[in-house]
Amino acid sequence: MSRLPIEDALPELLAALKSRGRAVLQAPPGAGKTTRVPLAMLDAGLVTGRILMLEPRRLAARAAAARMAETLGESLGQTVGYRIRGDSKVSKATRIEVVTEGILTRMIQSDPELSGVGAVLFDEFHERSLNADLGLALCLEIAGALREDLILLAMSATLDAGPVADLMDAPSVTSEGRSYPVDTRWLDQPLRKGTRFEQAMADLIHTALQETEGGVLAFLPGESEIRRTASALQNRLPRDVQLRPLYGALPFADQQAAVRPEKTGRKLVLATSIAETSLTIEDIRVVVDGGRARRARFDPGSGMSRLITEKVTRAEATQRAGRAGRVAPGTAYRLWSKGEEGALHAYPPAEIEAADLAGLALELAAWGAAPDQLPFLTPPPEGAYAEAQVLLTMLGALDAEQRITDHGRALAGLPLHPRLAHMCAVAGPDAADLAALLSDRDPLTNAPTDLTLRLEAINDPNRFDDRHPYGVNRQAAKRINAEAKRLARTVKSAGAGLTPAQHAALAYPDRVGLRRKGDAPRYQLSGGKGAVLPEADPLGQARLIVVTDTDGNPREARIRQCIPLSEGELRELFASQIAWHDICEWSRRDRRVSARQQERFGAIALDDRIWKEAPDDIVARAMLDGIRELGLNLAPAALRLRARVDIGRDAGLDLPPMDDETLMETLEDWLLPFLTGVRSAADWKRFDALPALRARIDYGQMQALDRMVPGRFTTPLGREIPIDYSGDHPEIELRLQELFGQTTHPKVGDTPLRVTLLSPAGRAVQTTMDLPGFWSGSYADVRKDMRARYPKHPWPEDPTQADPTLRAKPRGR
Repeated sequence: MSRLPIEDALPELLAALKSRGRAVLQAPPGAGKTTRVPLAMLDAGLVTGRILMLEPRRLAARAAAARMAETLGESLGQTVGYRIRGDSKVSKATRIEVVTEGILTRMIQSDPELSGVGAVLFDEFHERSLNADLGLALCLEIAGALREDLILLAMSATLDAGPVADLMDAPSVTSEGRSYPVDTRWLDQPLRKGTRFEQAMADLIHTALQETEGGVLAFLPGESEIRRTASALQNRLPRDVQLRPLYGALPFADQQAAVRPEKTGRKLVLATSIAETSLTIEDIRVVVDGGRARRARFDPGSGMSRLITEKVTRAEATQRAGRAGRVAPGTAYRLWSKGEEGALHAYPPAEIEAADLAGLALELAAWGAAPDQLPFLTPPPEGAYAEAQVLLTMLGALDAEQRITDHGRALAGLPLHPRLAHMCAVAGPDAADLAALLSDRDPLTNAPTDLTLRLEAINDPNRFDDRHPYGVNRQAAKRINAEAKRLARTVKSAGAGLTPAQHAALAYPDRVGLRRKGDAPRYQLSGGKGAVLPEADPLGQARLIVVTDTDGNPREARIRQCIPLSEGELRELFASQIAWHDICEWSRRDRRVSARQQERFGAIALDDRIWKEAPDDIVARAMLDGIRELGLNLAPAALRLRARVDIGRDAGLDLPPMDDETLMETLEDWLLPFLTGVRSAADWKRFDALPALRARIDYGQMQALDRMVPGRFTTPLGREIPIDYSGDHPEIELRLQELFGQTTHPKVGDTPLRVTLLSPAGRAVQTTMDLPGFWSGSYADVRKDMRARYPKHPWPEDPTQADPTLRAKPRGR
């Protein structure tokens, strides 16, 4: 066997592990780290007990174990074995155990000391999966508190080793690897808008086959794209080219066929990112990169993590291109232009930054630690972590203090998202079909939203033959069916007799939907959000549904999968959570207080009645919310009082502030007791706030205010006229005839009043701050005009000698 590049770095690595007990190894793909390092550690006698090596993918775990066993001339399950979900090959003689990441977490939770384990290796740590980050954090804590002898090694192909080495307080060892030059070829210009991705990939692959020699590895984001690209290549491939798909859900024998060299002719492998670093595929000289990758992202549409298709990063593109230069000079084709490359991100994000954190929150609660108490390379975002805790509390996995419950420990032991684990723990094996279905891709195409159709498909895929209107992915259906059977064996018997709709409601208690009134199939969800079914969907008239998948629109999500639910099924399942509530609140739509009595499950009202006897104080409190929306409505008298108070406060009087901001902030203090009978915007418009404002001022304060800033002016007839202080000068308005005989200008204290003189009809005739000057000046012109308009009223030539009056002339005159 040819010497692998990693061999040159092994002495330094083994010395670091022997002296420090931990290290970070950086080695490019193909260096041999995955298959040589565990064996070298075993040969050197470094480890007492088993070596656990984590692989992020099941295919890579089995392939790595098989390669090491082959190197030793043994079969799997002897010195080298593997353990993945649903499959394992280990024995008492096994010293090197390759496991997927979730397996390690289960081992740690069941045995925090990792008894019998001498070393834990994190392979492909650069992929920064959430489970790898969690596993490393837990192992670092175990090594620091319980197992000083536990050897830890993080191995990476592209990751900047510095931060990982700092976190682990470990030396970093680098293997240079071995590679040949790769000629990179870009598109001349970006793909035209509307071009089908799979057709463009098929065209580029066809070009690569014509221009090059040797095996071709094409990177596509997922199984469906692989199938469509293979279909587009049909009848276009040369006879000597053998097409091999490669993705995680493919049967193991087919995966092995893609990895092994072809006996004759050329090989074309259509692969997902599984082929980037985790696997060595023989005979590859050419790479065709579609520029897309699938990443786990929290999907608000499904309430769980979903694989989202995104553009690759520059690091991933470099990694993929390097696959062409393993054994000889190669060529890499990219389905994007060179100009587009600058817009790519440098590195992929850590999964912990964007994925659903419900599983992580459950594991940390089981461990008994908060995120800030563990050495995470990237701490989980606080907001997303808090949302995960809310969900777990709703499922009964955490108590009010965020501590794990017995039910939560049962959920943590199931290899499912907490939603689905809760469903299976309560409903038992009967829920396994739905759990497997919701954990996988939709097995139907062009089908309505009804989950019942999917359950029928996975149990009897032959029902959906070529004549059926809905296409079924038989391979996906068989895979889901097999997983359901495995889950059924894992889940303990629990509450039997529940329906599939009740199973779904257990997993999604926040997604029970009640149809709103109207023609469109819109639903109010029990968690408070809204969702809508496609107009022609057969379930559009269902009163109650459980929504299991949407497009994630935050305003009104479009439902992609759901199942009808009867009210009886809902009441049977959630009787303790359905109760009558008295609801009195401001309706922004109706602009009035709405008082209802509702029988509610979460945010949905199963029954709704008018609350006729709603207490006045509760109505008044609801009206306060309306006032906060409508704003203050102060009549002139209230505005005059506020102006006086402002002047008095400026002059040093002890008076409560009455500015808009303060009044709005203290509505409950001064306004609430006066709101009896006010229920609508119209009522508020008619409301007089003056008594409520005056009630804020006690007797002594009012006396001081009246002395300093009088509220009224007494006319010669003894009438009291309100003084308006809102302008630059205090002002009064009164009939001109009421000031006959007044020879001095009206004042408040020493301050002249601005006087607006009115006609008998109440219209402004003159505004003056010099009444004697008006009498001797412009009054004559006003008298001439007024006598013609109002002949029945007195208009003396000398108003200073006349008596004030508000009456017309006596009839006899």
